[in-house]
Formats: sequence, structure tokens, C-alpha cells
Amino acid sequence: MKAQSILLATTALATCAAAECTRSFLVDATAKYVAAQTEGKPATLAAIAADTLNYTESDKTVDIKTGVLAQAMKIDHNRSIHDTTLCATFTELIVADGAKPYVIGTRMVFTDNKASLIETIATKPGDWAFNATGYLHWNSLETWDPIPLDKRDSRAVIQAAGDAYFNRFNNASFAVPFGTPCARLEGGAYTDPRGSGNGTCDLGLPSTITVTNRRYVVDEEMGAVSIYLGFPGLDRSVADKPMPDSHFFRVEAGEIRYIHTVTTCEHAGCGMNGTGIPPV
Repeated sequence: MKAQSILLATTALATCAAAECTRSFLVDATAKYVAAQTEGKPATLAAIAADTLNYTESDKTVDIKTGVLAQAMKIDHNRSIHDTTLCATFTELIVADGAKPYVIGTRMVFTDNKASLIETIATKPGDWAFNATGYLHWNSLETWDPIPLDKRDSRAVIQAAGDAYFNRFNNASFAVPFGTPCARLEGGAYTDPRGSGNGTCDLGLPSTITVTNRRYVVDEEMGAVSIYLGFPGLDRSVADKPMPDSHFFRVEAGEIRYIHTVTTCEHAGCGMNGTGIPPV
């Protein structure tokens, strides 16, 4: 009887935990986040924020009341994905304001119905290949509709596609499931520059660096995975200072269709920091 009681209690706890991370809850949470960023009012998140919330920008803990989230912005684009297994979300924001442009990626993790971690990577002029106007233009040409139920990949397949991309960075012979076509968007740089639908993602990849500390948000309905990581800098003298980075993958039928990146330059080893990228 005691064992049965323990089993029933365990089942009840599991059911409760699952109920706390429904898609509708996560969708509402990302809507609140977008509203908070639009208004520049972090207090908008009070209803869903844990008392012990850890808020970071570029992998550094900052005061949410004085960070990027406290700046009102006219958001020209937003897209979110929702992971009911990990109780996490990822939101992509583009602000093409000529005076103060941003491309932002934000990952939120929830514990007991409250946001326990918000990780923001807010790129701006001077960051890797930055060009918000270009990011907005190329993004607008892409199709990120929900995947029909009978064509959805498993979360394992979706995550594996993103992991394969980074595994290739340390092994040139590693097979990456690039789709045909495939387009990669980094700031204003796009691997399908004419929007022809004939682009490729299989170019300009390193083969001697190891990418670790990967954190995920996987959404089977959207066929998408966001992977947060520390991207090794191009300057080997500061190899111990990886760049805060998010890679956002769209996966269709097991193959990568789109890749979006946001990378902040936290040190001189960043390299391609926006110069020479013409506005669209």
C-alpha cells in the first residue's frame, strides 16, 4: 500500500509538472516578453518571473531593470519557438531603427511555471556582420510556417541536425544534413544573396574548433531548434573568451533549410564586425 501511495504521488507530480509547461503557457510567456521589450518595461514579466530569476546579456548577469529589456523599441519582426519538453522558449527580434538598431535572440527557461533564466544576446552595430536592415529583408523572404502534423520530425532529429552543423566545425568529414536549397543569415550577410531559392549553407565553415556549452530550445511544430553556445573567436590569442552566440535552425524533413545567427563581439577576436556589409 505504501509503495502504491508513493507511485500515485509520483504520477501526480509528473502530471503537474507536464501541465505547467503547456504550449499555450509558453506562447503566452513569449507574448509577454515581446510586450515587455516593446514597452521597455521588465515589470511586464513580473507575473511569470521567479523570485530568483537569473537575467543575462551576452552571458553576463545584469540587472533586468537597467539592461536591454528596459529600453523601449519598435520591433519590426518577432518569431518565437516553444519547447514543452524542456519548458523553454526562444524569441528572435529585429529592430531596424536607423538610430538604434538591434537583432536580439532571447532564450527563456521555466521552472514551476516561472521564468528561472532569461538569456539575451542583443547584437548591435559593431557585432558580427551586423546589419539589422539586411537581417529584416532576408528574413522577410523566408517561409517559417508550422510543419504539417504528418510531416513533422522528432525533436531528436531536429536537434541532431543543429548538432551536426557544429560537430562539422571540428571535423571536415562530418556529414551535415543541409537541405537543397539552404540559406544562412548572419547579420546582413546571406548565402542566397539574390533570394533565388538556390542558396547553400555548405560554405565558409571552420574545421579546427570545438563548440561546447550548447543549450537548446526545440520546437517540433515549427521544425526549429535554437542552440546557445560560446563561439570560439577568430583571434587565437583570446581563445579562452568565446563569443556569446545563438544559431537558430529551421529543419524540414530532417534537413536544414535556414540558419539564423546572432553573435556579440565581446573582445577583439570577433573578426567580421559589420564592416563592408552593404545595407539592403
